[in-house]
Amino acid sequence: MHPIEVLERYWQHTSFRPLQEEIITSVLNQEDTFALLPTGGGKSVCFQIPALIQDGICIVVSPLIALMKDQVNTLKEKGIKAIALTSGMSYKDLDTQLDNCIYGNYKFLYLSPERLQQTLVQERIQQMKVNLIAVDEAHCISQWGNDFRPAYKNITALRQLHPHVSCIALTATAKHNVVDDIVENLDFINPKIFKASFARPNIAYDVIHTDDKLFQLEHLLKKYNGSSIVYVRNRRATTDIHNFLKAKGFSSTFYHGGITNKEKQERLYQWTNGQIDIMVATTAFGMGIDKANVKTVIHINLPESLESYYQEAGRAGRDGELAYAIILKQHIDENHLRSQFLNTLPSVAFVKTVYNKLCNYFQVSYGEGENTLHQFDFKSFCNQYKLSASITYNALLLLDRNAIITLTQLFNFRTKIQFITTNAVLFKYLETHLDLNILVKVLLRTYGGIFDYETKVNLSLIIKKANLSEKQVIAQLQRLEKDEVISLQMANTDSEITFLKPREDDITINPIAKTIEQQHTLKHQQIESVLSYIQNESVCRSQQLLLYFGETSKQPCGLCSVCVAKASSLDNTSNEAISIQIIKILETEALSSRQLLLQIKCSEKVLLDSLSELIALKKIKLTPINTYTLI
Repeated sequence: MHPIEVLERYWQHTSFRPLQEEIITSVLNQEDTFALLPTGGGKSVCFQIPALIQDGICIVVSPLIALMKDQVNTLKEKGIKAIALTSGMSYKDLDTQLDNCIYGNYKFLYLSPERLQQTLVQERIQQMKVNLIAVDEAHCISQWGNDFRPAYKNITALRQLHPHVSCIALTATAKHNVVDDIVENLDFINPKIFKASFARPNIAYDVIHTDDKLFQLEHLLKKYNGSSIVYVRNRRATTDIHNFLKAKGFSSTFYHGGITNKEKQERLYQWTNGQIDIMVATTAFGMGIDKANVKTVIHINLPESLESYYQEAGRAGRDGELAYAIILKQHIDENHLRSQFLNTLPSVAFVKTVYNKLCNYFQVSYGEGENTLHQFDFKSFCNQYKLSASITYNALLLLDRNAIITLTQLFNFRTKIQFITTNAVLFKYLETHLDLNILVKVLLRTYGGIFDYETKVNLSLIIKKANLSEKQVIAQLQRLEKDEVISLQMANTDSEITFLKPREDDITINPIAKTIEQQHTLKHQQIESVLSYIQNESVCRSQQLLLYFGETSKQPCGLCSVCVAKASSLDNTSNEAISIQIIKILETEALSSRQLLLQIKCSEKVLLDSLSELIALKKIKLTPINTYTLI
């Protein structure tokens, strides 16, 4: 079957995107192939189509569990047999799934690089008829790649198990040295290298300096009406900004790692199908998302790297229409960025301390613990050993990334409560159980639907509102359950820890010490690159991003904030024209600078400069209630 026929049959497309067909041809010719396709370029098709054409199964290595599950589900919906070996799978299930890959005519086996360390997995893969090895997020194999994972070095074991099978490496973001690293580490022979340009000529990149981000956000969403993504740093901000936008009349929803899978699917469907315009989200949102008509991507906080920013911004304008990628910045944001990502980097000594405390916490003996799973209460762990939560969390992530442990965060595993009695019976019950009044009232006032359905409850919030100790709240909930007033599912953990290696303390950590230092160096470089990008107002923003990825462009984009500002400065009448507009608008009524900005097409800085000039010329004045009026 020809590649275009496979594309039409399973994807209902009649033509390939740029470079896809050339990459597929290279793979079908049994060449080792490197594909750098920017986000939205359709990387998965480049290995899925050759795998479907050839006999046998394709092994796909990916570090992203969510993306693996998403791709497997998508393939299954197309009638293609695929399996993902995810964490938390029992030995029996793992054994069964691997047998299915050998005897069950499956076309795709997705697994993490950590899975390749397991002897059982390697033994069964050796028995499979493998037609292709696909390495997704291939930059993870390079020590200078974004999100380096040493476990990616294990991929060479696949090549040894099937030395005659070709390999394709795919990534959306890789600088020149990272590309060289990938090719060397995967033992490519005469590789065919395909690089799409990082240029997105239809995206206008912008950095807006403002003291009022919410006002600017409202202004931008009104100005650029259409489908939008608003990226924020944490979960609380997703709900806060969603509520702000909803109160302003916008069609909005929110998305973060803590909502249920059902909520994620519902909200994604509503946003993808145009039922809701604005998605307020953490960076957990976006993997595998392919919505063509996103008009605006707005970052409320500074991104942690230009790699991640390029991917997130690149979710705008995939239909080729003019789109906007905007960062909102305050003066304090630069210090916040350094504080959040640099000041919380754990030293090698601290990583050793956390590992040692972790082993003691679970009473793991020396030489023991390998492949043991433990329920983990992060807050309790930090409190017991008096450890800083932010630095400790980063230390755990380093241990996870370097394949010492696996950290699985159970965001959805919270205490669940539902009142299973009627209002009348409940209040009669409280007449004889006065000590439970406060807790019950707090539950009812905090969670509106708690009578109608099983509701996830934040125990920390309830403890704070009821002004009771954790022990008191738990005891009272258990009484209510015993008296059949509520149904109760208690959650006493927020994560799971799996030890991947036996406990050897320093001997376990010393081999990754150099890697930890390199990762810290890379993080410093990434943060400084972000700060350089937002501060540089003399070079076209598109050219800055291209140069960061090793690509040059002689022609400025003409769309970004730097290019627009330069064009405005060449127009000698622009400032005068803005001043004329201000005076004309103020003839009708006194307005604030915010209200003026909504009516005048210019940057906040240009408007404020014009207002200051008009005040100096005594043509307007500022009133006691911070509005401008004519003199």
